[in-house]
Amino acid sequence: MTELATEATEDAPLGELTTRTMAMPADTNAAGDIFGGWVVSQMDIAGGICAGQFAQQRVVTVAIDSMTFIRPVKVGDVLCVYTKVTKVGRSSMDVHIEAWALRHRFGYRERVTSAKFVFVAVDDDGHSCEIAEEYRKAFVEGS
Repeated sequence: MTELATEATEDAPLGELTTRTMAMPADTNAAGDIFGGWVVSQMDIAGGICAGQFAQQRVVTVAIDSMTFIRPVKVGDVLCVYTKVTKVGRSSMDVHIEAWALRHRFGYRERVTSAKFVFVAVDDDGHSCEIAEEYRKAFVEGS
C-alpha cells in the first residue's frame, strides 16, 4: 500500500462512512458551538462499531491518540464519521477515525477532526481476549 493511499485529503475522507448524526442545540457550549466532548463521543461510537465488526466480538476503547480539533461543528451540521482499521494485534486494533461536518445539513463537507483510537477485544467478563486468527489474517492479506 502506498503512503498516499493511507492519508486523507482535505476533500476526501479516509475510511468508510460509519455514522451520521445531526448536531442539535442541546449539544452546544456557551459560545454556541458543539462541545468537543460530543464530537469525541460520536467518534468513539463509530470506532466501536468498526472495531466490533472487525473483531466480531465486544470491544472497549483503551486510548485516543493525536486528536486535533480543526474546525468547529455548528448546530444543524450533520457529523459524518469515517473509520478504518489500520493495525491489528493479538487483542487490539488501531482505528483511524475522521469526523467531517456536512454544513447546514445540505452544504459543503469539511473535516473537523481526526484521531487514532485503540480498541481491545474483551470477553463477557471484560478481560482482554485474542481476536480470531482468521480476522487477523484477513487484515494482513487485505493490507
